[in-house]
Parts: sequence; structure tokens; C-alpha cells
Amino acid sequence: MSSFRIRPRFSQRFDLEPDQVRARIVDYIAGGDERPPGSRVEVKNFPGYVTLRIPEEDQHFWSPLLNLSLDSGGEGKTVIHGIYGPNANVWTIFLYGYLLFGSLAMFAGLLGISQWVVGVKAWGLIALSVLSGVLIGLYLLAQFGQKLAARQTYLLHLTYEAAVGRAVEIQ
Repeated sequence: MSSFRIRPRFSQRFDLEPDQVRARIVDYIAGGDERPPGSRVEVKNFPGYVTLRIPEEDQHFWSPLLNLSLDSGGEGKTVIHGIYGPNANVWTIFLYGYLLFGSLAMFAGLLGISQWVVGVKAWGLIALSVLSGVLIGLYLLAQFGQKLAARQTYLLHLTYEAAVGRAVEIQ
């Protein structure tokens, strides 16, 4: 389950109502006896929305979640959109990091190009290259965290597939 995306995702269609699909997933995970040994996964259940996560005692900083959005796909059909991602705190750190350093890089680039056009020393372009390096570093750190969470992500994936009884391809 290796992906260059920051948050891998998938979509699946079912010929059941959203409540039936949600009940199927929740019953499988809460059922315990039917699950394969070692598949310790917790479920948070809301109307139209299900989250699969690793139990708190097994979590680490990079532990993933599988957020499932169950949307009506017409009469008696459901479309599930699944997104793998880190805990909300980790995701927020990266989101604000990208926003902050991306904005600074944009302004540094504008300043550097303006300095270059006017004919003065374009130190803004140096700042742009440093900030671009920070953005690349954030992306690589996110990829590193994804690799550290790969085993738990795979566990969530297998549990989801077993709960719905169908394989799914991650995009």
C-alpha cells in the first residue's frame, strides 16, 4: 500500500442503502468473532459517516484513520468514498505548514522576480529556493510518516475489505 499521494483514497458502489452498508461495516467490526485474529480496529459510527481507527493503546504519532463517507447513489444504492489519513492533529500540522510556507514562498518569488526585473540583487529568489526546500521537506516527511504507518494502514484496509466483502483499489 505505497502511494505518493498525501492522503490515499478510493470509491466503491454498492447495491444497498447507505444505512445497510454502514450497519454491515459496524456489525463486522464490533462483532469480534467473525474477524480474523489480530485485526484490532475500532469504529466510530455517525449517520452517513464511519471512521475506522487503530485502538488507542496501539497508536503512535503516525497512526492512520480510514474515513468513510456513505452517500446515496440513487435508488437503493450507496457510494462509499474512503480516505486514509493521519490523526486530525497531525493533518492540521501539515496543512498549516503547507499554507504558511507556500504563502511565504509565493511572496518571496514575487519579491525576487520584482527585484530581478528592477535590476537589484534578487535575494527574494534565494528565500524562494529555501522555502521550496522546506515544502519539499514537509512532503518527504509526510511520505516517511506514511511508510511508518503502512502496517496499520494495511490492517485498516483489510478490515474494511472483509467488512464489505469486496476488494477495493486505492487511487
